[in-house]
Amino acid sequence: MSEQHHGACFCGEVEIEVSGAPEGMGYCHCASCRSWSGGPVNAFSLWKPGAVKVTKGAQSIGTFAKTAMSERQFCVKCGGHLMTNHPGLGLVDVFAATIPSLKFAPGLHVNYAETVLPMKDGLPKLKDFPKEFGGSGETVPE
Repeated sequence: MSEQHHGACFCGEVEIEVSGAPEGMGYCHCASCRSWSGGPVNAFSLWKPGAVKVTKGAQSIGTFAKTAMSERQFCVKCGGHLMTNHPGLGLVDVFAATIPSLKFAPGLHVNYAETVLPMKDGLPKLKDFPKEFGGSGETVPE
């Protein structure tokens, strides 16, 4: 049986389930993620769309797309952030804080050139994105 994790928005109106293992986990330091999350860094977990299921409250999900690359989803009742659909990548970023039972094991930092919170954790720090996602793949020093 596949591993499953359950999460919800801030008020519990919307519930989600993820199945299996994420495609990747890490931290994003870009200005958009910082502004959206309200913090200096955003912890992400990337899933194939079929591994993410809304189990309650789908009618209460709002979507905001500042760019075509990211469709950010939130609860319209409480404003709690849920996930970001990345259609061009074929992946869904379910915020690590939304699924508390997931053992968060970050593998890298993306958009580290924009960081406002230097993190010395030994993980690779990419200037922007991996080459597979249209970035340079270049790393920057801690």
